[in-house]
Formats: sequence, C-alpha cells, structure tokens
Amino acid sequence: MPIPLFDAPDFLELGNDTVTSYLTRVTLHQVTDAALVYEYACAWLLEHRNNSNNYKTYRSELTTYLYWCFEIQKVSPLEVKRRELFQYIAFCESPPEELIGYFNTPQFREDRHSGERLPNPNWKPFLGKKEGGQVLAYQISDTALKTKLSVLSAFYSYLIDEELTERNPARQVLRSGSLRSSMTAAREQEGFEPVKAFSELQWSYVMSTARARAEASGEHERTLFLVSLMYACYLRISEVAARPGFSPVMGQFRRDSRTGIWSYLVPRSKGGKSRTVAVSKALLGALKRYRKHLGLSLLPSPGEETPLFVRQRAGTRGRSAGMVNANLGIRQIRDLIDELIQAAADEAMADGFGEDAAEMRNMTAHSIRHTGITHDINLNGRPLSHVQADAGHDSIDTTSRYLHTSQIERHESATGKKLDRLMVSGEDL
Repeated sequence: MPIPLFDAPDFLELGNDTVTSYLTRVTLHQVTDAALVYEYACAWLLEHRNNSNNYKTYRSELTTYLYWCFEIQKVSPLEVKRRELFQYIAFCESPPEELIGYFNTPQFREDRHSGERLPNPNWKPFLGKKEGGQVLAYQISDTALKTKLSVLSAFYSYLIDEELTERNPARQVLRSGSLRSSMTAAREQEGFEPVKAFSELQWSYVMSTARARAEASGEHERTLFLVSLMYACYLRISEVAARPGFSPVMGQFRRDSRTGIWSYLVPRSKGGKSRTVAVSKALLGALKRYRKHLGLSLLPSPGEETPLFVRQRAGTRGRSAGMVNANLGIRQIRDLIDELIQAAADEAMADGFGEDAAEMRNMTAHSIRHTGITHDINLNGRPLSHVQADAGHDSIDTTSRYLHTSQIERHESATGKKLDRLMVSGEDL
C-alpha cells in the first residue's frame, strides 16, 4: 500500500523517519536513485509552499506517481519514457480497488503520545464516489488526467533544469494529441525552455555580496568559496553536498606533476559518471583564500581528506549529530545559497535595478551551474567542446543550448546585421 511521502511545508523540511525508512528500503532493493529523486521532489514542492492549493495538488500527484514508479513498475522516474507514461495513465484510469478512498483524509497525522508526525494509513491516492450507499464505478475525467500530466510535466521541467534528466515524457504525452490543451499548444510555440542563468550584472551582485559578507565576517568565507567553486566548475548541488557514499574533500583538487595544471575531480556525477574540471587561476586563488581562513596550507596535499565544506556548528540530527567536522548536506547548501541570492537581489534593488532583482529572486542554486556555462561560452569565448567536457554533457547539443540563451542577447546580436555587407554607406532598405 502507498504511504504519503510529502508532509506540509513546515514539516517537510524537518524530514520524517517513517518516510526515510521507506525510501531507504526502496533505494536498496528496487530503485537505486529513489532517495535522490525524492530530495529533488521536496525541493520542487517547497518552491510552491506559498500557494497552498498548488502545493497540495502537486504533492498528491507526486506521491501517486512515485508509488507507481517505485512499487508497480520498479523503475526510476528518470528512466520513464512516453510509452511507460501511457501505462501510468491506464493505471490512473483504472486503479486497484484498494487504492480508492471515498472520503477526504489528511496525509499525515500527529501521534498523541510521541508527538511524531506519521503518514496516515487511511489515505488513498484516488477518490471515488458513492451514491445512496452504493459504490459507483471509478471514473477520471480528461480534465483530471490533463491536470495530472501538467503537474508531472512541470516536475520534469524542473528536473531538466536541474540536469537530472533530459526528457519530459509528460510533455510528450500532452503533445501527442489525445490530451492536448491550449496551454500546451502555447508552450510548443515557444520552443525550448530558456536556461535560467544570471546575467553578467546579476552575477556581479551575487559575487560582490558574497565578498562583502566574507570581509565583514569570517563565517561567510565558506559561502564565498562555495559559489566560486560551483560557478567556475559548473557544479551541481549534489556534487558539492554530502550524500550517502560520497563526501567531498579537499583532495579532489589535484595537480598534474608533469604539467603543473590543477583540476577538480567530480568522482560521482549524474548517472554515476566521474569527470575532471579544469581549474582557473581565479578559482585557485579563491581556494588559497578559503584554506588560509581554515588555517590550512594554501594548497591541498595529494589525497587530502579534509572535508570541503565543514559545519560551523555541531549537527543536531541523524548521523552528523554533535559533529562539526562534517560536510554540509544538500539542504544546508541550498539554504546558504538561497539566502545569498536574496541578499544580492536586495542590493540590486537598492541600486535601482528592480527588474534584475525580481529575476534574481527566482534563481536557484542550480542557476549557478547554468551561469558558469553560459558566461564561459558567451562572454569568455571558451570552445564548446571544452565546456562540454567540464560540464559533463553527453552531447554537444546540450552544451549548445547555452549559446545566447536570452531573447535580449539574441536581439542585441541581431541589431547590427546588414542585408548587404559590402554596402559602403546608407541604410539597408
């Protein structure tokens, strides 16, 4: 039987032991990246915490979909294709009787004795109807199916933006014709989704804010180096955060003894791949500054196991409880970066850049990766093949998405085009 996976926003951030135990079992025995997908699902949901109705709709659909993936198909949502999603539609059109409830039930409830939040075993993913005491045959409208697919499409768009996957099977189904909506048709006309990256001005505010904070208080040196590393090496948040089986260390910075060139090793990336990223002189300088603040030698020694981003206060929960010398997790790093971005947006607003500030407030930690790639291609002129290797893209087509990503940039690059380049004077007609 499915269990609710996503509590109300304030409780979701705290974690739930019952849900964690369930995800551990699924990860170990059925779907190896179940816990990873769940973490990203939580992050996506929390972006919608201020809209109660949307949050409730999204979490219910995600719970149903993840149950189908984990327990029915035993497949990762990242591997689902259009054909499998039609099977999910069939599942929603005719769900097993034991998954149908006939009254609204809260997804979580509080235990009277322990005060612990527990998934409600009476919750069901599908809501049926009764009439005169008789159970009616379950039916789901085309509108409800479109809503389900629209929610999944939005979730997959988020995963694409986070570079966890490259496909959106829900959008493919919506475009197939049978479930087409006017909203989908409008999205088709827009072409590819734009890459969410900071402009040169916006990123300057992020970095200047990080530097000012570090100068004012040493505790912000960690954040300054964090964003410098993610920007310079195009790192995903999962590549700098502590995770089961992976904890980033200083020894990932490596010097080639023959050439003297420094690189940064990402031993565990998307899809289990590893890669090395070229390290710039500016990043090497940022590393020296950070290590000096930590009281370490300016550069790491071969195989050095010093944690990359240590806590400044002892952990309070889980395996890191009471520990200081432990790497930060995804949630802590995301919170640090979100706080910095909001502070930088405040600075931009104070200087009269209201539109830029508004755009900055919608950026996320993953936008830093997009920004590093975009700036290296469009501003620094790095070859696409070099950026592709450092970013870990399987295809050069993925890297090419970052070429002049915004409409403004495309417009500015087109304004000087002539109809006749050999025309000496006058205006083109």
